[in-house]
Amino acid sequence: MHRLLHHAPRSARRVLTGTAGLFLLLALVPAATAAADCPAPPLDRLASLSELRSGAVDEDRRVVAEGTISGVFYGDDALGGFYLQDDATTPPTGLFVYAPGKDDADLRPGDHVQIRGRFGRHHGRPQLSRLQELERCRRGEPPQTVTLHLPDDAARLQDLEDVRVRFDQTLTVIANRELARYGSLDLAAGGRLRHPGQSGAFGEPDDHDRRIVLDDGSYRANPDPVPFLDGQGTRRTGSRVTDLTGILTHAFGAHRVHPVAPPEWEGGERPEPPPAPADDVLRIATANLENDFVTPGERGARNAAERDRQVAKLDAVLDGLAMDILAFIELENRSAAGRELRQRVDALDDATTMQKLAHPDSGSDAIQVGLLYDRERVERLGSAADNDPVHHRPPLLGWFRPRDGGEPFGVVAVHFKSRTGCPEHGDIDRGQGCWNQRRTEQAHRLVEWIAEQRAAQPGEPPVIIAGDLNGYAAEDPLTVLREAGKQDLVHEEPATAYTYVFRGRTGQLDYLLGPRPLAGRVIAADTWAVNADEPVFLGFDGDRPGEGPWRASDHDPVWLDLR
Repeated sequence: MHRLLHHAPRSARRVLTGTAGLFLLLALVPAATAAADCPAPPLDRLASLSELRSGAVDEDRRVVAEGTISGVFYGDDALGGFYLQDDATTPPTGLFVYAPGKDDADLRPGDHVQIRGRFGRHHGRPQLSRLQELERCRRGEPPQTVTLHLPDDAARLQDLEDVRVRFDQTLTVIANRELARYGSLDLAAGGRLRHPGQSGAFGEPDDHDRRIVLDDGSYRANPDPVPFLDGQGTRRTGSRVTDLTGILTHAFGAHRVHPVAPPEWEGGERPEPPPAPADDVLRIATANLENDFVTPGERGARNAAERDRQVAKLDAVLDGLAMDILAFIELENRSAAGRELRQRVDALDDATTMQKLAHPDSGSDAIQVGLLYDRERVERLGSAADNDPVHHRPPLLGWFRPRDGGEPFGVVAVHFKSRTGCPEHGDIDRGQGCWNQRRTEQAHRLVEWIAEQRAAQPGEPPVIIAGDLNGYAAEDPLTVLREAGKQDLVHEEPATAYTYVFRGRTGQLDYLLGPRPLAGRVIAADTWAVNADEPVFLGFDGDRPGEGPWRASDHDPVWLDLR
C-alpha cells in the first residue's frame, strides 16, 4: 500500500487541473510550495508504481500516483515525458509518464510529484498518460541510481526496467547500423564481440548477457542531428564509454539505456593510411569494392550523384593503399567496368602505370574478381583462370616478377560463395553460414588448381591467395586452406583479426594467404580499418554520406609488403 499522504494547507499548494494549464501553473509554483507534502488522494484511485507495473491495475483506469523524477526527456523528437521512481521498494520501481509538449514545466530529476492520469500500456510498456493534475510537492536529489555490471547483472535487468541505473564498467560500441536511423548504438561489456567462426565455437554465440543498447531519449526515426558523434562526425565500432548512467528500459526487443547525462567517450580514432612502402618491396593488397558498378541500378550506385560519391570514396581507399598489385572483388562483370577502374587507379599517381590483367573467363555472375598491377614495378609472366563449375566467380591467377630483380610469385584473386541466401534444403546454415559446403568445395578445388598451375611454372613459385573468402578463420574452408599450407600472411592472431562487422560481431572474411616460406619475406602487413567500423550512413548511398575514404565498402582492405 502506498504510504499515507498528508494534506498541506491549501495556501501552500498549487494543484493543476486540465492539460492546458498543467505546466504553465507548475512554473509559477513558489519555492515554499515546492517544499510542501503531497495531498492525500482518493483511496480508490491511489496506486503505487509497483502496483501499476505488476498488472494489479486495469488498463485505461484513472489513477493517482506519486514518485520522484529520475529522468526528463523533452525536446525535439524526444520521448515527450519523464520517468518516476519509488525507492521505497526493493529493488526500486520506475514508470514512464507520457506528457508531450510540456518541456516548459521546469521539471527536474529529484522533483517529487503527484500525478492524476490514466494508466495504460504502449507497445507493452506500462505508463501514465493523459494527465489531469500534476503537483510538484518538493524538490530534492535524484532518486537512487542502481549500480550494474554486465554480464553478472544481466538477470536483474527485467526487474529494473524504467529505473535509473549506472554501469560501473567500460562498454564498447559493437554495432552502429541504427545510429542515423533510430539514434541507437549496440554496446557490449568486455570489449568487442567476436564472430564464433573466428575461434571455432560454431552456432549461435552465447553473448547476449554482455549486450545493452544505448538510446538517445527518443524513439523517432531519422534523428537530426545524429546523436553520439565525435568531432569527425562518426561513431566507430570499438569506441568505448565508461560509467554510463541513465534510465534502463525495454523496447523493440532489447534492453536499452536513455542517458541522463552525455556519455563520456574514449577510443575509436580513425586509423591513418598504411605507411608508404619502401622502394625495395612490393605492396600487395586486396579490396572488396562492394558493387563497383558503372551501370546505375539495384546494385551499386542508383544514380549519377551516388556514383560520383562511390568513385570518390573507393579511389581515396585505393590511393591510400599505394599498392603495386591489387586483387579486387565485387567489380561489375562488364569490360567497361574494368577499363574504368584501371583508368581511375592509374590517374591517382602520375608515377603509377597500372594495367588490368585480362580475365579469360569472368563467369556469369553479376560481379567479378580481377587483378591490377603496376607494370613499372612488376613484370607480368602469365595468367590463368579456373572455370571449374564449383566457382561461379572464377578465380584469376597472375604470375609476376619484380622489375628490380627477385623471385617470381603468383597472386590469385578469389571470391568464394556468399554466406547469405540459403536454399530451402541441402547447403543450409549449420553454424558456418549458408553455402558452407560449397565454399569448402571451392577451397579444395583452389588448392588443387594452384598446385596444377605451380607445377607448370619453372621453379614452382609460391602463390598468394587474395580476396574475400566469405569464411571466418576457423571455419571449414579456411581449415582446408590452412591444412594445405596456406597461412595468414597478415594476422598472427586470427581469433582477434577482423575485416567485417555483422550484427555486432567482428570477424575476418578478407585474406592474404600464402605458404610458410613466403611469410619470411613479408616485412609489414595489416588491415586498414577504413570501412567496417564506420556507420553505414557515411557510405556513398547513406543518409548523410561523408567525405573521404570512410565507409567506401562494407569490408576492410588488407595489405602486405613483400621483399
